[in-house]
Amino acid sequence: MIQIKNNVFLLKNENISYMFRVTKDGNLEHLHFGAPVEIDDEDAFAVRYGVGWGSTGGPEGEEFPMYLPMEWSSLGRGDYRESPMELDQEIPAAFKYTSYKEYDHTVAIECGLPQAHGDAETLEIIMTSPSQMSLHLFYTLFDTAVTRRAVFRNETRRSINVEKMMSSMMDIQGDYEITTYNGAWIAEMQPYRAKVGMSGIVNESTTGFSSALHNPGFILSEPDATETDGVVMGFNLIYSGNHYSRVQRSNEGLIRIVQGISPVSFDWLLGPGKQFETPEAVMVWSASGFGGMSENMHRFINEHIIPQYWHNRERPVLYNDWEGCMFDFTESKLISLAKKAKELGCELFVLDDGWFGERNSDKAGLGDYNVNKKKLPNGLSGLQKKLGDLGLDFGLWFEPEAVNPDSDLFRKHPDWAIQSDDGVTVLGRNELLLDLSLPEVRDYIVENVSRCIDEGKVSYVKWDMNRHSTALGASAHRYILGLYDVLRRIFGPRPEVLLESCSSGGNRFDLGMLCFSPQIWASDNTDAVERCRIQYQLSYLYPLSTIGAHVSAAPHSQTLRDTPLSTRGNISFFGLLGYEFDLADLTPVETDEIKNQIAFYKKYRNLFQFGSFRRLKAAEGISMQVSGDGTAVAGLFHELVHAAPGYERLYPRGLDPKKVYSVLSRRQLLNATKFGGLLRHVLPIRVKPDGAVVRTAGKIYRMNDAVRECDATGAALMSGMSLNARFMGTGYDPSMRMQGDFSSNIYVITTEET
Repeated sequence: MIQIKNNVFLLKNENISYMFRVTKDGNLEHLHFGAPVEIDDEDAFAVRYGVGWGSTGGPEGEEFPMYLPMEWSSLGRGDYRESPMELDQEIPAAFKYTSYKEYDHTVAIECGLPQAHGDAETLEIIMTSPSQMSLHLFYTLFDTAVTRRAVFRNETRRSINVEKMMSSMMDIQGDYEITTYNGAWIAEMQPYRAKVGMSGIVNESTTGFSSALHNPGFILSEPDATETDGVVMGFNLIYSGNHYSRVQRSNEGLIRIVQGISPVSFDWLLGPGKQFETPEAVMVWSASGFGGMSENMHRFINEHIIPQYWHNRERPVLYNDWEGCMFDFTESKLISLAKKAKELGCELFVLDDGWFGERNSDKAGLGDYNVNKKKLPNGLSGLQKKLGDLGLDFGLWFEPEAVNPDSDLFRKHPDWAIQSDDGVTVLGRNELLLDLSLPEVRDYIVENVSRCIDEGKVSYVKWDMNRHSTALGASAHRYILGLYDVLRRIFGPRPEVLLESCSSGGNRFDLGMLCFSPQIWASDNTDAVERCRIQYQLSYLYPLSTIGAHVSAAPHSQTLRDTPLSTRGNISFFGLLGYEFDLADLTPVETDEIKNQIAFYKKYRNLFQFGSFRRLKAAEGISMQVSGDGTAVAGLFHELVHAAPGYERLYPRGLDPKKVYSVLSRRQLLNATKFGGLLRHVLPIRVKPDGAVVRTAGKIYRMNDAVRECDATGAALMSGMSLNARFMGTGYDPSMRMQGDFSSNIYVITTEET
């Protein structure tokens, strides 16, 4: 609910509250963001700055904005901290509070930016300046989050250049650390944590997109916060372009937080009577540590960001042909793979790159949509019919935002591509980006992608984008608005088509894309061990229902790491399961193992995709859990084995302390070829470890690994359930986990009621 009393504003529900007030000089003073409080608690939060520090202050007779925790600030008015807004005026606008409006719903963004949806209440604060400009600050209260955005209206008779315009600004008190997520292609979501001090910390992308270099989401946490305790706040931006966030502590202990579009080269000419709208900034809070913050953010995304058609709708198990075929395929080869995929239990067959134009490498064809009849003589509809006869849905890859110079489209419309002003063609992955700010370009993409989807009865689209943009500032923002227009026009009339966004992996893993695509390809890195880290870090800010996670071949093409098939599957369970390698290479025993993986995932699919997610304590490696309706599934993932490993325990969370649970580890298989010379000591006959007998046996037979069974109360299990001993290098026992490097286990925890 929204409460207003004596110029104090409180947005509050059972999970969170946000409070600020209007000061005597018309500024907005931030009072509280966090636990639910009462509107009469104003006095407990308002700062007492006395006469201020030194001689620095505002204009004659005004209060000291430099020392106030503020909701919005203006340059040149006595506040020397970062301003959320910069115009081209010699004297910056001094916005002062004028009035407010209340709404029992979200208020639509008019410029085409996506925004959160669903049940909510909105408060609009109207501020004006003497120079006939107005600023409208929108606060929207959801069940677990508060969002903020700003609208600037030019009510003068001349045009104004908007050089910087943030979505939100807020000053809070306390000692906090910031965690940002940085990286590169195939190395996304690497966490960086630092103390927030008097030197500002900036999290920014200038690649044209939200980027794998710096994800727009970040976290502020108390220094001693843990997974389960301490105040933790999560921040994000519903935007897919160049973003900017900055946190900085003042001498007085105020931490200023700004979020919005990157101001680098930004210059938006705003005509008389026009307005500029910012993306929506998201804020969540929890006193239950990083886990509580993640749970609130996950709930917000699943309920208020994901397209409504896909709310709690289970995603299919898919097979993608890319790593198995790349550009080299025929219809008959695809159908052969599809038959195998169906046998394994897959529900969706995805044809990736190479199906159109002269697309036999990444050097040609982008921008063209004519089907390559040498590869697909019966077209998309013919392929879809054959897949449908097998009982598989049809998915298709597109890269609509890009064009190769070697394409019919570029030869006809070179002016549609974004190129540098000096006339030098700068390619990235042999391609240019199309200028989505042009209506004719958007029309071309919408018409052709829509036609292909309809002709092929496509139920899933993988939307790829494989290069950074050379556009900066306002041009980059217009591109993003154009992208949103294209996505809205294609998928708005086709809500049942499952869209998975991709940008060389995680270059656009953001809330803006999630408003259109319920899931995103997390990384082109499909090595299981690397993926475990990436998915684990994504879990801090994004739910598992959004994370595309495929099982690929081993040894892996990017790391040469040979990871057990069981671990590759176990990691992909904690996301949206898919398979991506040449299925013709599978041995009989691997075929059976994948069948079991898919059957297990389908049984617990709703839990993996929409259950309550928790990161668990682990003595080494990574441990995580999903739970709901009396059932939990926990995973424990190791990296390198150490000699003579000690005892190990599993620490599930969220169980009822008084209920009795049954724990059963998922049965896994061991490949005898991995034991090398040890086979000579355990077999009754002498064999060569790398000989034909062992290799042949490895294709058709696997040994059972140890299974852990236990019945105990939730209180006992959460205190730490002992696990089977790991291989100690001194012999074999059927009760031991005979696992080497990169091993893992899955534990299913159920009550009698389930």
